[in-house]
Amino acid sequence: MNRKIAIAILSISFLAACVPAKKVEDITRKKEICEEQRAALEEANRKLDEDFTEVNEKYQDLLKNHKSLMTDTTVHGRSLRLMTKNYDQLNETYELLLSKNRELLEGREIESANMFKTLTQSQESLRERTMALEEAKIKLDAKEKNLAQLKTELERREARVSELEGVLARKDSAVLALKAKVQDALLGFENNGLTIEQKNGKVYVSLDESLLFASGKYDIEKKGKEALNNLGAVLEKNADVNVLVEGHTDNIPLNGTGILKDNWDLSVKRATSVVKIILDKNDIDAQRLTAAGRADYVPIATNDTKEGRAKNRRTEIILTPKLDELFKLLENN
Repeated sequence: MNRKIAIAILSISFLAACVPAKKVEDITRKKEICEEQRAALEEANRKLDEDFTEVNEKYQDLLKNHKSLMTDTTVHGRSLRLMTKNYDQLNETYELLLSKNRELLEGREIESANMFKTLTQSQESLRERTMALEEAKIKLDAKEKNLAQLKTELERREARVSELEGVLARKDSAVLALKAKVQDALLGFENNGLTIEQKNGKVYVSLDESLLFASGKYDIEKKGKEALNNLGAVLEKNADVNVLVEGHTDNIPLNGTGILKDNWDLSVKRATSVVKIILDKNDIDAQRLTAAGRADYVPIATNDTKEGRAKNRRTEIILTPKLDELFKLLENN
């Protein structure tokens, strides 16, 4: 009986050796159970003799199971061989993929190096552009600041120009008004050896020699005194007007031996005589008047004709409104 049990155990061990690896754990567990059963069987050896028939039947069942297990082992063997083949194929595929991956990684490294180089260049370019942008911004801020200053200065100058224009407009109005007053005062003399003009912001009163003096003389005749007194009355009422009296001659030399030695002397004396007549009967500040001789050096016509020389022998009274307001404005700005 013990021999049969040993055979059964050996059969079970043989079956265990043929079991696929994935069932090793289960078989191991079963082996442990068999070990426990064997111990139990040894203790129950006496009883086993009595139960031989039952054990024999179990043995027959075991044989059947063994056959079944052998069949399963064959199937599992084929599966194992197929799995091994598949494994080899997978392994080859893996090696191929690994090789391709290395090639890809090498290509990626080159690509990454190129990309890194490009990125570095782009960053450097960006840094340079950023610096250029910052410099441009600084310059722009400076220009905007300068523009604001220029705008402020321009507005200040525009205000100044506007103010100057206002002063000049008032001056021009004053000159026009002065000319009208002079024309009214000298109404009977205009075009009779006396002309009145407005130019360069001044009023020019030109008196021919025939209206004031005898030829080669500097004493003013009666008709000339009347005209000068009328002009003096206007100047007395217009204290903001400066007066310049210029004596002019033709180019024929004056060969004198007394006070008048040449045309310079004659032109100066005539201008002085006019100033004295204007001051004689009018309350005018003498500081407003200036007498000047120009001799024959500022002709208004040719000295080659009698008519031209007659025009050059003249006395010009130049009336200039005071520019105190304008000068004060210029000084303040």
